Amino acid sequence: MTEPIQPHDLSTEKDLDGNSFAPLYTTAVTVTGGTTAHGRASGRARSDDGILDLDLRLPAELGGDGRGTNPEQLFAAGFAACFHGALSVVARQAALDPAAISVEATVAFGHSPQDGGYVLHIDLVVSWPGVTPEVATPLLQRADALCPYARMAWHGTPTTITLAS
Repeated sequence: MTEPIQPHDLSTEKDLDGNSFAPLYTTAVTVTGGTTAHGRASGRARSDDGILDLDLRLPAELGGDGRGTNPEQLFAAGFAACFHGALSVVARQAALDPAAISVEATVAFGHSPQDGGYVLHIDLVVSWPGVTPEVATPLLQRADALCPYARMAWHGTPTTITLAS
C-alpha cells in the first residue's frame, strides 16, 4: 500500500520574500504544426521533460476533427487545477478540510467585439459540500488573490515574444 500524497507546504505568507520575481518552477512546452503546419489544428505539444506529449486538434465546433485536445481544454485544466490548489491552501489555513472541493473551469473562445481579435471568457464554478457561502466566500476571494491564473486573468501577465536565432 502506498502512502497518500501530501501537499507541498505552500503558504501565503512565507513565500513572499523579496522585491523581484523569483520563479519556484519553470517549464517549457514546444508546439509544432503537424500535417497542416498549424499548431492549433494539427499540432503536437511536448513538454521539455517529455511528460506532456499530445496531439492538438481544432474542436469540431471550429471546423476541426475534434480528435485531440485543444488549447482551451488545456487552459481550463490548468486554471481549475491552480485555483483548486490555491483554495486548498487557504482552506487549510482556515482549519477546513479541502478534500471535497471541486473546481470546474469553462473556457469560451470567441471574437472580441472591440477589435475582432480572439478572446477567452472564463467561468469557474466551485463545489464545496458542507461549507456555507458565508464561510466559503472570503476564502474564494483569498484564493482568487493567490492563484496565478486568476491574477493573470485580472491583471495580465508579463509576456515576451522573441524570434529564435
